[in-house]
Amino acid sequence: QVQLVESGGGTVQAGGSLRLSCTASGRTFTTLAMGWFRQAPGKEREIVAAISWEGGTTHYADFVKGRFTIYRDNTRNTVYLQMYSLTPEDTAVYYCAAEPSTSTSYVARMSHEYDYWGQGTQVTVSS
Repeated sequence: QVQLVESGGGTVQAGGSLRLSCTASGRTFTTLAMGWFRQAPGKEREIVAAISWEGGTTHYADFVKGRFTIYRDNTRNTVYLQMYSLTPEDTAVYYCAAEPSTSTSYVARMSHEYDYWGQGTQVTVSS
């Protein structure tokens, strides 16, 4: 089993920044592709960014437009999402997810590929 715990959410004004963290515990020796998703009330869950185990391959949603960066530190079992220039449309619950993989360079882009999920952290951007 893998447990994921997110942190770093909160309320910021438009144009502000946040850094989300996700720390994995349990079977952390497993090669894990990881990603960040978000879900606003009444809307479907959507991918924000994803990263391979070795960190060299990433995927970003179009709405990010260079504002967000995903990176990881496997020595700390942690993946980060650095967010700049936040807008009210970024308001959502952000979830960390992990997918066991035999490939260190694989990036999982679809939510159904992920086996483990964190409890989510709320990000609220005020105007």
